[in-house]
Amino acid sequence: MAITSTADVPPARLSSLMGSGPVRWLVNAGFNRRSRRRAAAVASLRVARVQERTLRDLVRVGRDTRFGRDHEFRRIDGIAAYRAAVPLRTYEALWNDYLRDRYPVLEDLTWPGRIPYFALTSGTTQGATKYIPVSRAMVASNRRAAETMLAFHVAARGSSRLFRGRMFFLGGTTKLEEPAPGVRQGDLSGIAALEVEPAARAYTYPPLDLALESDWDRKLSRLAERSVRERITLVGGVPSWLLMLFRRVLKIGGKSTIGEIWPDLELVVHGGVKFDPYAESFRRILGRPDIRLQDAYACSEGFVAFGDPATGHLRLALDHGIFYEFVPVEELDSPSPVRHWLGDVQPGVNYAIVVTTCAGLWGHVIGDTLRFESVDPPLITFTGRTRYTLSAFGEHLINEEVEGAIATASLACKTAVGDWHVGPVFRGTPGFHQYVVEFQGAGPDPVEFRRRLDADLSRRNADYLAHRAEKVGLPLPALLVARPGSFESWMRDRGKLGGQNKVPRMDATGKLTADLVEYLHGRDLVDREIAAG
Repeated sequence: MAITSTADVPPARLSSLMGSGPVRWLVNAGFNRRSRRRAAAVASLRVARVQERTLRDLVRVGRDTRFGRDHEFRRIDGIAAYRAAVPLRTYEALWNDYLRDRYPVLEDLTWPGRIPYFALTSGTTQGATKYIPVSRAMVASNRRAAETMLAFHVAARGSSRLFRGRMFFLGGTTKLEEPAPGVRQGDLSGIAALEVEPAARAYTYPPLDLALESDWDRKLSRLAERSVRERITLVGGVPSWLLMLFRRVLKIGGKSTIGEIWPDLELVVHGGVKFDPYAESFRRILGRPDIRLQDAYACSEGFVAFGDPATGHLRLALDHGIFYEFVPVEELDSPSPVRHWLGDVQPGVNYAIVVTTCAGLWGHVIGDTLRFESVDPPLITFTGRTRYTLSAFGEHLINEEVEGAIATASLACKTAVGDWHVGPVFRGTPGFHQYVVEFQGAGPDPVEFRRRLDADLSRRNADYLAHRAEKVGLPLPALLVARPGSFESWMRDRGKLGGQNKVPRMDATGKLTADLVEYLHGRDLVDREIAAG
């Protein structure tokens, strides 16, 4: 009997067929042609018109849900009416108002039909688990945005061979819990791995048997052992976990750079944290300048933006079922915050990002902040978290400023940072900042690194400079240099190793900072240390 579609082909045979040389060549050529067309089409989009149409479509689809009835979606005829009808909501408000009483079966509640997945995340600034709905439409949205990101890479490179090998996505386990029939929850990367179409599995790595591994250390070792034998063309993940993987790959492969082990590697996709402090570490360990570093701003709520090859800034993904709003950070907690959209945002303003999505998040404050570099095309810089600020003493530092200062100090000291954290210590008058930094290799002179860091923060932030007034303000920060592997050990002991988990960068309360410092001292993981002042 003739086979009429890939659905009729057994998985093992389908994988073998799709992975053959001639088929790979055809798939790669076809993807490259389609990518160039897609990149050109996105570049010509009329930004405001696309976003206005996106909101109208979302409201139309959601009007018969409970949320749509509660907010009279049938009366909404534009952006102004939408803002009047739908207030801003944090996750906690959404959970209390709509999700908690119906979880885990959300059916026709904030989005039509039953929500099949929940992406579990605690974020990086709070401990409570969030259950972020992921609809079938959102799965398709994430896939479309990822394909658009790759399309821009192909258009810029010209001779991409991504599909001639395998694309390696380093994520959490795909072993999801099933809290109700037909409903699964777990790591977002696990959801994405399960949604890979059978015909595409020949082009992705790891295979499901490895992806299902829940023990992070064992999984990382097995991934490294098997991947050295694969033709890897792309690798993606959180920067700190990628460096951890790369070190194991080098040890197994017996080479000095990743570029030697994976000669076909052309793209490294990183996301989850600001990349600047990691850049030098990646350049050294990759070893080849032709391997492109690609930023991706993909969170549990949706795929927001990707690195634009032409400018180096993040480019908002526009036409995949997400409507964006932007609230000046200083207005976020006001009774009636001003809500901007892509029709009236201004470059240079620090905004909190708000999303309305095809997973039933309406006017949802996701907790991230950004700044526009350009409106058309919509190019942004990620500046941090709404809760990621350091102002225990009135210094008003934001994540972007500290990230940038650490990157500047690293470059000046000709070193590379592996991981870092900072928080306040309320001891003395007025107190001081405590930095914990893990360097790649021997690391620099800590006194010089601290001096460079402090000088750059003073240049970036006038409030910080004012609070550093000699004898009456903040002293030079304390700096603890941790031994290699220290943050990995700490995250493991906290049950936060791997997957979507990230090292908390800034701690406004000082409690997490104190815990980290105590942990490092207790386990003899302190390499060098200099006191404040």
